Amino acid sequence: MASPLDNPALASLTGSHARFAEQRGRVLRYPEDVAPFLALPDDPGERDWLDLAELAGPGTTVVLAATAARPPSGWEVLGVTPGVQLVDEGVAAAPEPEAVRLGLADVPEMLDLVERTKPGPFRKRTVELGTYLGIRRGGALVAMAGERLHPPGYTEISAVCTDPAHRGEGLATRLVLAVAAGIRDRGETPMMHAAASNTSAIRLYLSLGFALRSRPDFVAVRVPG
Repeated sequence: MASPLDNPALASLTGSHARFAEQRGRVLRYPEDVAPFLALPDDPGERDWLDLAELAGPGTTVVLAATAARPPSGWEVLGVTPGVQLVDEGVAAAPEPEAVRLGLADVPEMLDLVERTKPGPFRKRTVELGTYLGIRRGGALVAMAGERLHPPGYTEISAVCTDPAHRGEGLATRLVLAVAAGIRDRGETPMMHAAASNTSAIRLYLSLGFALRSRPDFVAVRVPG
């Protein structure tokens, strides 16, 4: 039986994130200022690729999230990022007393931290996708983690990053465990994606109790025209 984790962006946009969905036919995407991800059905055909082109617009670059799909002839594949999908199999989730809830007022600082640490896509409205927690030192945001994709029964932990001046203090670990605790409190299972090349992060997540489920790709393509 298929799992919502097999196509997590589609499962999110047809589920709890349906309020964000922009749709044409069977193709859905998040608004550009929320997340760069676009979701195809599990069995995309010619009509779906035409709908994708109409939805995104000619010459646009789109990211196909956690997919095995490849575009038809005439489309340019700009890059394929091999990834890993990790799922909670015994994470010692726990609240973090030092963590604060981040919101729209914190977005400028969050974007600045993301720009300096490169944890992956984060846009000015990404914070609307779920709970984001941060740790401040001297009033400045120095670490954060939060929730992104939300397929039924699961929530993705994302945007895990720490200011270079505060690495080695265990802040990322504490925030991942705190976000995981909130997910567990809702009766859901924490999960994560990471670039396969980010071996240090993957080692950390495995040590925390996440387990490798699959190796999906993230594919950047340019719409013809």
